[in-house]
Amino acid sequence: MLKCPSIATCPPRRPIPWSMLALAGLVVWAGSIGGVHAQTKSATGAIYTCTDSHGKRLTSDRLIAECLDREQRVLNKDGSQRMVIPPRMSPEERAAVETRKRELALAEAARKDAMRRDRNLLMRYPDEATHDKAREAAMDDLHKGIVLSDKRLQELRAERQPLDAETEFYKGKRLPGKLRTQIEANDAQQQAQRDIIQQQRTEMVRLNALYDAELTRLRKMWAGAAPGTVPVASVPSAPAGVIRPASSSASR
Repeated sequence: MLKCPSIATCPPRRPIPWSMLALAGLVVWAGSIGGVHAQTKSATGAIYTCTDSHGKRLTSDRLIAECLDREQRVLNKDGSQRMVIPPRMSPEERAAVETRKRELALAEAARKDAMRRDRNLLMRYPDEATHDKAREAAMDDLHKGIVLSDKRLQELRAERQPLDAETEFYKGKRLPGKLRTQIEANDAQQQAQRDIIQQQRTEMVRLNALYDAELTRLRKMWAGAAPGTVPVASVPSAPAGVIRPASSSASR
């Protein structure tokens, strides 16, 4: 480049645009960051090593794709072992692990539910006398229901007598529609009351079995067994359509 003999004879220099200065600064900054990053990677970089499916020992500065299905060791620069990366699981293995996790979660939830249920049971029945009293109240409610249904059944049978007497006038003839309807309605009501009585008796058997199973568990817990550790005996469910006693329905 030619130098001007004097400042006076040199043409004025054109100023450098700010955009070019900013771009140059950005390039310098990016270069410095890249250098720092490279130094950090070099200082903290790990060595991955494994033996592939052909028995060949592989080494890399990153996870080795050829060994994803097997164990990979991660070494420090001095050769000491930093960690071991287990092989990646197949879709079937991952599904099995997830299934096992769900099973364990369900088992844990069931265990906590059993503990909560047993604690509530102990609070409700602190001793055998309290449990016996609850059983008697439940049985008494069902017995009252049977008595009411039996009383209604007797009333329906009494109502049926004049209807049967009236049919004597129509022997060998077709019964009037009104009389036939009254007889059919009486039959249906009697059968309904018999069904209720049978359902209540079935419920008495079921509730007695439930109270027996509860008492067996309670005796073990009163003796010191921890809540949630006593097996729950199987008890038949309530028959369809049964009218359950109000005093025991909330706890059964």
